[in-house]
Amino acid sequence: TPIAQIAARFLKDDAGPIAAVMEMSGWDTHANQGIDQGPLARGLSSLDDGLEAFKQEMGPAWANTVVIIATEFGRTVAPNGANGTDHGTGMVAFLAGGAVRGGRVLADWPGLERNALYEGRDLRPTTDLRAAFKGVLSDHLRVPNAALERDAFPDSGSVRGIQDLLRA
Repeated sequence: TPIAQIAARFLKDDAGPIAAVMEMSGWDTHANQGIDQGPLARGLSSLDDGLEAFKQEMGPAWANTVVIIATEFGRTVAPNGANGTDHGTGMVAFLAGGAVRGGRVLADWPGLERNALYEGRDLRPTTDLRAAFKGVLSDHLRVPNAALERDAFPDSGSVRGIQDLLRA
């Protein structure tokens, strides 16, 4: 939480940066993932504590804030023999912050039946994560679409940014 508070201090300063990236490790839960007490539960608790500390430190600036919580890969649907999960395909991303038009799930739910899984083992991806990033960068930071497609996400012209993620 101290890192989240420090980031918030920089971001809420009028002369500070307009964006920051924070990384949190410990999500590679191949063994003994646990439900209530394992590394996944501890990671989620730490993420929750960090977000709360960030929000509190932002104070009134939270109203104009967007936080994107994303991972670089998903986990398999079924546990492995070591009571963990292996690297998978489908994943989830969350948006938080006072500027977010929240309270919704934006996805097509493919289901967890075996015939609905990607390659028979992973949650089937239904949304390109770049669409969420493009939507936020375009609407919140006013990055032009041409720059998003040319500089931020090359060769992504077929991926349209998700609209209406933010409050009007």
